[in-house]
Amino acid sequence: MDVQPFDLGSETIPPGSRRTVNLPVSVLSDHTPASLSVHVVHGRKPGPTMFVSAAVHGDEVIGVEIVRRLLRTPHLEKLRGTLLAVPIVNAFGFMHHSRYLPDRRDLNRSFPGSARGSLAARLANLFVQEVVLRSNVGIDLHSAAIHRTNLPQIRISPGNPRTLELAAAFGAPLILTSSTREGSLRQTAAEHDVDVLLYEAGEGLRFDEIAARAGVSGIMRVMHKLDMISGKSIARMKVPPIRSSASFWQRAPAGGLLRTFKSTGEEVTRGTVLGIVSDPFGEAETEVTADYGGLIIGRTNLPIVNEGDGLFHIAKIKSAGHAEATIDSLSTQLEADPLFDEDEII
Repeated sequence: MDVQPFDLGSETIPPGSRRTVNLPVSVLSDHTPASLSVHVVHGRKPGPTMFVSAAVHGDEVIGVEIVRRLLRTPHLEKLRGTLLAVPIVNAFGFMHHSRYLPDRRDLNRSFPGSARGSLAARLANLFVQEVVLRSNVGIDLHSAAIHRTNLPQIRISPGNPRTLELAAAFGAPLILTSSTREGSLRQTAAEHDVDVLLYEAGEGLRFDEIAARAGVSGIMRVMHKLDMISGKSIARMKVPPIRSSASFWQRAPAGGLLRTFKSTGEEVTRGTVLGIVSDPFGEAETEVTADYGGLIIGRTNLPIVNEGDGLFHIAKIKSAGHAEATIDSLSTQLEADPLFDEDEII
C-alpha cells in the first residue's frame, strides 16, 4: 500500500521525512506572532497516527524533555505510520513558568474550545482540530504542580479495555483508573474515539531523570505495541504495573512546619505515621497518619503547610505487601536501561 503525503497546516510532509510545522495561534500584545509547533515524523510504511503532547500546563516541563529525547531516538528512522510530537502546547505559560495562559485559564479545562472564543478556547480548538482529530491514539505528558512531586503513573478512563492494554504496555509503575474532568483533553479525545494515556511524573519546573526515562521507554513500548516501531533494543518490563481505581489526599491536620517520614513509591498501612507538623516554637506537634492503606503516588515538597493542605496522595491497592517490591524492580530497570545518546544526563 502506497503511503500518501501528510498534510498539516500549509505544509505537506512526504513519506519517509520529518518536518516542524508552525500553526498560527495568536498575535501577542507586542505584535509578536505565536504558534503551535508540531513536529511531524511521517513513515514510509502505513500505520496509525499517534500524538505525543507536553506542557499543556506551561510549568510541567518534564514532558518537554521526554519529547526531545523521543525525537532523537533512532527507532523513528523506520517508523510505520505518523508521529505528531508537540513538546510545548501552552507556549504562553511555558515562557512565563506558569501553569496557566495569560487570561488565567487552565488549558486542560478549556477543551474542545472554540475558534471564536477566548485565547484558551482558540488554542484548545486548534490543538483538537489539527492534532487530536488527526490521530488514532495519543499520550499526554504531565507532572505534579510546583512544590509537589508524582510517582511515574499512567491515568486512564474506566471501561475502556483498549487504553488499559496500552497502559499496561507503557509499563509505568502504576496504572490509575480515574474519571475524566469536564473540559479536559482526555474527555474531548474520548468523545471522538481517540484513546489517550495521561502520563504523570515528577514535579513542575523541574527535571527528574527517572521520570524522563520512564516516559521515553513507555512511549516507545506503546509504539511497539501499535507496530509503529520494532521492539529491538526496547527494554521489556520484568514486572506488571500496579493497578488502582481509587486514591485520596491525606491532608494537614494543623498548620506549621512539616517533617515527612515517607516518600513516593512507599507502601503504607492505615495508621502509618507519614510525618509530623510542628508549630514554629516547637511547643505543639501533630502526627499525620494515613486514614487508609495504599501506595504513596504523590506528595508535597514544601515544609511549610496550612491546615487542610494536601500532603500525601495515596492510591488504594489490592496487592498489599508487593507494591514496594514492584516499584524497586521498575526503578532498578530504569536505572539500568541505556541512554539513547551520550548527552541525555540531566
